[in-house]
Amino acid sequence: MVGANPATVGRLGPSPPSELVAGIDLATQEVRVSCADAAGRVVSRGSAPLPAPDRPRPGWSQTDARAWWPATLTALRQATSALGPRAKSIVAAAVAATSGTVVVVDGGGRPLGPALLYDDQRADAQAAVAAEAGADRWAALGWRPGATSGLAKWGWLIAQPGVAARARSAWHASDVVVAGLTGDRPPTDWSHALKSGYDPGRQEWAVEATAALGIGDDLLAEVRPPSSPAGVVGAEAAAATGLPAGCGVRLGMTDGCAGQVAAGADRPGRFVTVIGTTMVVKGATDGLVHDPSGAVYSHRHPGGWWLPGGASNTGGAALGAGSPGADLGELDRRAAAAGPAGCVTYPLLGTGERFPFVAPAATGFWLGHPSDDAERHRAVLEGVAFLERLAYGRLTGLGASPAGPVRSAGRGGSSRVWAGVRASVLRRPILVVEGADTAFGACILAGAGTLHADLVAAGTAMVAEGDEVTPTDAEGDALDESFARFVVALSERGWLGDEAAQAVLSTLPHDHGEDPGPAV
Repeated sequence: MVGANPATVGRLGPSPPSELVAGIDLATQEVRVSCADAAGRVVSRGSAPLPAPDRPRPGWSQTDARAWWPATLTALRQATSALGPRAKSIVAAAVAATSGTVVVVDGGGRPLGPALLYDDQRADAQAAVAAEAGADRWAALGWRPGATSGLAKWGWLIAQPGVAARARSAWHASDVVVAGLTGDRPPTDWSHALKSGYDPGRQEWAVEATAALGIGDDLLAEVRPPSSPAGVVGAEAAAATGLPAGCGVRLGMTDGCAGQVAAGADRPGRFVTVIGTTMVVKGATDGLVHDPSGAVYSHRHPGGWWLPGGASNTGGAALGAGSPGADLGELDRRAAAAGPAGCVTYPLLGTGERFPFVAPAATGFWLGHPSDDAERHRAVLEGVAFLERLAYGRLTGLGASPAGPVRSAGRGGSSRVWAGVRASVLRRPILVVEGADTAFGACILAGAGTLHADLVAAGTAMVAEGDEVTPTDAEGDALDESFARFVVALSERGWLGDEAAQAVLSTLPHDHGEDPGPAV
């Protein structure tokens, strides 16, 4: 550990008087706030629920953006009230939100329709237009816009009757909160803007693609690096939140990138898996990583490095869906005692996968039947871990291999039982970083340029080193067998190409090409 006490970093606890920062995580179903000091001690928290996503048609996923700001006010007020007079010591706040969640607003910042969430897939036609219009640019970046991209979804929203005439800004979810804090039309950061048509290589909007979708230049925000100043907290927002008037507002990053920063995977060779509602796998490299399939994309670190990775549509949400109302801690204990599951699942809840493979028609499946709820739980833990293993295999094949243990962050990533399963599936240690969630990552971004010189210095001072969880060698062969069945099943359904499947299977120590068993 460098620069902080691992017993207090990222955890609630007392700390001496000092300047503080606030990190805001605008998640899918909740807003979470953490306030932390320069050493990374989290001294208060707040939260507020958001409406559950509305899915009126297959492939559609939307919400009411008008709920974001009131929920943020509530969560901030909880966190600042807990601090009492010390809330006046908050010098900066930053916002992280889900990647690809976008809305179009009028001149008063009022939404002109629903916000389209990260997993919404309705904008196929717009994605095709954008891909063709910016083909040369996307080829250079190693990424192309798909239906879930913010760019395609902005195009769909602008195309709705009456919207174009009233639209004044195309915003990400984070921009809505920054606008509320500052009272002004905000700049945006190049992390949230990546999938909305911002070119991090040339550092400009892909105007040929935005124009093709009818997104005028006047709708697009100025783009700045994450952790850059975005303005200051206005008097009205200060009165409603408890933040000091004049407190700085710094630009954030997407939730996956913020989790990456919170786990210390922000310099070349370090990688992290962030397990929240979905699973995000990200790392840092010196050079840009190109993936012809579009599953892997690269954000840009303010320090000049690249942050390749991807976000699955599968993740922690699968646990609650499979065992509604259950005590997940107790299921963890029973699943650990039982050992590897005899059945295999791909625990995708909706339709469509975006990483580690791109398959718009993908759906979840079971190979075999779990004997009880503990085995069902264990199979879901393994299923997400199998996707994680595929993800690191894909990144390694593209020249972006982790050096040393894989870091682990997010609510699901903090589970020691799940970390043990994942370590055994990956056959490499997992480093669980305490408190490495999105809100804490936003604290680090707020601390860059305020409490610390820059983002690297903030991460060095504020991030815990982590606890290492090692593989259980006795489970390795059984998990390899199940992983092979998983890969074969994906290939047979046409979601994972034959060449990719064979490349994965060739890395296993035995011949695992047998029949995967009956699908359920």
